[in-house]
Amino acid sequence: MVFVGAIVQGGVGFGLGLVAAPVLTLLAPDLMPGAIQVVNMTLPLFTLAVEWRRVDWRGLGFAVLGRLPGSVVGAVIVVYVSVYTRGVLVAVMVLIAVVLTARALSVPRNAGTIASAGFVSGVTGTATGIGGPPIALVYQDAKGPQIRATLAMFFFLSAAQSLVILYVVDELPARALGTGAALIVPMVLGFLVSGPLRRYLDGGKVRVAVLAVATASAIALIAQNVIVEMLAP
Repeated sequence: MVFVGAIVQGGVGFGLGLVAAPVLTLLAPDLMPGAIQVVNMTLPLFTLAVEWRRVDWRGLGFAVLGRLPGSVVGAVIVVYVSVYTRGVLVAVMVLIAVVLTARALSVPRNAGTIASAGFVSGVTGTATGIGGPPIALVYQDAKGPQIRATLAMFFFLSAAQSLVILYVVDELPARALGTGAALIVPMVLGFLVSGPLRRYLDGGKVRVAVLAVATASAIALIAQNVIVEMLAP
């Protein structure tokens, strides 16, 4: 799933956490969200190596500013809320955002909306490893290269920040770091084969892809948590 998620993120600009986090949470909840954050911090470096000139630095500043307090809230949630409850909450938030975005056709991209998206991304990213949808929905009308480059820089800084916070609150076991390091291999392979998807989506299909990936991931999160609850003793 990390391999598939890397292909999606290589083309759309986000999606690795959306695709891989539900599976990792199901298989090894004690390693989340630390393991996926290691991968989240590494993959953006590959995107930036290709498209760093297209970063929206002004928007990035507002997004990071909003994410700082959001990460603190996310850390509190990690300590006091179960991993399965966190997954459902994130999924519902993503679905609401997608519905509102689809009805309104576009989200105004300004200092307020970007900072707000950064805050929500900080909460969900730190708590679950899935912080892409809020920022991606704000940037959905931008050009493909700008979306990918801006999100890549944001994800790199965000993942590094989340790892530090998880360490501070003692929610970053060594096994999570080791697992994340091992997952870098399928992540690299996925990014390497994402080129054709990137070229296809740049033909005016990025917005539809952003909404589709966000919706599918939210539904997968809800289904995962329902299954886990049903199988729980």
